[in-house]
Amino acid sequence: MKKTTLLLGALAALAMSSTSFAQEVTLRIHQMLPAQATIPAQAIEPWTKIVSEASGGRIAFELYPAMQLGGVPADLYDQAKDGVVDIIWTILGYTPGRFPKAEVFELPFMLTSGEASSAAFYKYVMENAADEIADTHVLALHTHGPGLFHSNDPITSLEDLKGMKVRGGSRIISNMLRLLGAEPVGMPVTQTPEALSKGVIEATTVPWEVTPSLRIAELVKNHTGFTSDYGLYSQTFGMFMNHDSYNNLTDDLKAIIDEHSGLELSRQFGRVMDNGDATGLSLAVKAGNNIVQIDAEQTAQWVAAAEPTYADWYKEMEAIGVDGPALVGKARAYIAAEGK
Repeated sequence: MKKTTLLLGALAALAMSSTSFAQEVTLRIHQMLPAQATIPAQAIEPWTKIVSEASGGRIAFELYPAMQLGGVPADLYDQAKDGVVDIIWTILGYTPGRFPKAEVFELPFMLTSGEASSAAFYKYVMENAADEIADTHVLALHTHGPGLFHSNDPITSLEDLKGMKVRGGSRIISNMLRLLGAEPVGMPVTQTPEALSKGVIEATTVPWEVTPSLRIAELVKNHTGFTSDYGLYSQTFGMFMNHDSYNNLTDDLKAIIDEHSGLELSRQFGRVMDNGDATGLSLAVKAGNNIVQIDAEQTAQWVAAAEPTYADWYKEMEAIGVDGPALVGKARAYIAAEGK
């Protein structure tokens, strides 16, 4: 009987040891969008599965969408920095002035596809603005594809935009909208559906990829893009990990995180955005919505009207000792190197 008891105790201890080894760490990921949105469903969740599998189950993840752990989207970066959560995904423009050198990628008619621009953005930040994100461990940096308008009334010219209340996702984008003649209204993207339905705004600037999860094509029937190699605007995103959460991993688990983060993960996030753009557009077409494509001649007029956004940003950068034109030149070089 004593031998049986000892054997059972040994087996129980072995089982507990195996369980402990099989799930050595659980990392919590917090972000602002619904779980079914493009990046949460098609980029973040698949990434967690790949990392967990590569670790043999020693790294597990808990996903918390739609700010389920509390706070507002502007709090997310600090939640990673301060260790409130282990990993966050956020929009950099939600914390105005915090990432000034990274803002260059939000300037109008700058970016191309999500995939190419994301690779360019990752390289640019890591080589020119790494100090701005030094208080977290960077997993990915990316953009979305070409930004465009979604509106109650058709926007077919600059004149149509005059006085229109339009949601802007960052201070750079809101300034551009003001210069184009609109009345910018700043708000997180998650507030857009309610703002449209209640008439707080008459239009919003979001890429196609986010429209299905926010039901934008149901709320408005007009969508305006541009005949240009570059989108009207973009926003910048990052997935960041708390330093202690990363440093407390064993070396082999750190290596797994490293192997599955960085430039290639940033490309993948951008590629997911591009695929989401195609899906969002197809759903609006299927719904019979009005798809407006500004022709090349009129697009040139929009580019000229948006140009003062650069001058304003240069002045802001000069005030903090940053050479804005030099950073624009570098950003354009990275973008050109990645192609379309």
